[in-house]
Amino acid sequence: MIETYDELLGKTILAGLTYYSANNVFVEQKQVWGKVIKADESGIEIQQNDRNIFGLPPDLTAIDCAAPGEYRLKSTGEVVKNPDYLVTYSVTMSD
Repeated sequence: MIETYDELLGKTILAGLTYYSANNVFVEQKQVWGKVIKADESGIEIQQNDRNIFGLPPDLTAIDCAAPGEYRLKSTGEVVKNPDYLVTYSVTMSD
């Protein structure tokens, strides 16, 4: 269990996001990963391999330690080796 934001800095995180419409209809799934470059009560930012920044909510309770191994991204087939942390979110979009 993550206790402080500082534990995340410089670590690799793999995030899975499932998006739903405002009336709870599945829209899409997305996986992103990268190195945590900022983590505080305003949010968590990861720098992806393409140098884009992706923001995550500042919810430490949703983040788990990852088991060692290879994680294949469903959308791209890309393999992420031995990430430090995993997180999943369900996102309900507004109208």
